[in-house]
Amino acid sequence: MNHGGISDFRSDTVTRPTEEMRRAMYEAEVGDDVLRDDPTVLKLEEMAAEKLGKEAALFVPSGTMGNTIAMKIAAEEGTEVLLEEKSHIYNFESGNISRLVGALPRPLPSKRGVIPLQVLQQNYHAGERLHIPSTKAISLENTHNYWGGAVLRPEYLQKVGEFSKEKGLHFHLDGARIFNAAVALGIPARELARPADSVMFCLSKGLSAPVGSLLVARKEFIEKALYVRKFLGGAMRQAGILAAAGIVALNKMVDRLAEDHSRAKKLAMGLSSIRGIEINPEEVETNIVIFRLRRMKVENFLEELKKDGILALGFGPSRVRMVLHKDLDDQDVEKALRSISRILS
Repeated sequence: MNHGGISDFRSDTVTRPTEEMRRAMYEAEVGDDVLRDDPTVLKLEEMAAEKLGKEAALFVPSGTMGNTIAMKIAAEEGTEVLLEEKSHIYNFESGNISRLVGALPRPLPSKRGVIPLQVLQQNYHAGERLHIPSTKAISLENTHNYWGGAVLRPEYLQKVGEFSKEKGLHFHLDGARIFNAAVALGIPARELARPADSVMFCLSKGLSAPVGSLLVARKEFIEKALYVRKFLGGAMRQAGILAAAGIVALNKMVDRLAEDHSRAKKLAMGLSSIRGIEINPEEVETNIVIFRLRRMKVENFLEELKKDGILALGFGPSRVRMVLHKDLDDQDVEKALRSISRILS
């Protein structure tokens, strides 16, 4: 089910909107979302809040903006945010915690995205000394991009939530792919969102909408988020055209994520039998497959793949990432395995 003969494994952000999404966008009833009277945007936000078990939601252009808004409200200038050392917020969002929020990110080690509670406790600072910033927030990522779509379990998230409340901290969850985590665990997404004070999730990844993310939280938090979205330039006008695709995504595209997970496992199992590749298929829980090349340079490998009509993404000096999504099927997986086997033979 590739496009133009190209099997694009670079990311689930490359998905095209479905025909139903395109029709919904064409027929969308719109207003002016800056004036808060676009009915389609309001409907999407209501759906998002309900699905994640929160009071309110805000439609934003991107996941990066959603995370930045949450951090801007949760952490004051000169305070500290505890986060995982390989997290998207810390590594792949243009340094916004420092540049726009003015807070100090304190990256902490983890086991596939799980920061031990003891490590969080050891790095919590109450501001009892003038030259040490006070900790104001904790941010975790579920699923975790760098760790190959690793899933954080609800039991762990609950413990982090309890620790946050005990210390008076804001707990933010970067849930860009939270529905992948929920489908993998066979539970509603709201169970993963429950311990967090705020959650961001993306519509434009595996859910296949063309644009947009949602930030969900308490009503008072979202009211503040409206103001922050405005000064970041994220307030849109007739945004219902985009929100309409998001409504279809939430209604129709969640359950099918299991297909992506199954194909990711199939790809990982196939890769594990190819010499020159280092991968543990047991660690592939959702739709992201990351493997290490033992000998070949990543850039040369990707160029050879491209000659066979396959796109993947370099993820460090020796790592390659391949992401499954609705626009890839079993034939694309088989094609990729044949190509990779040939290249490394």
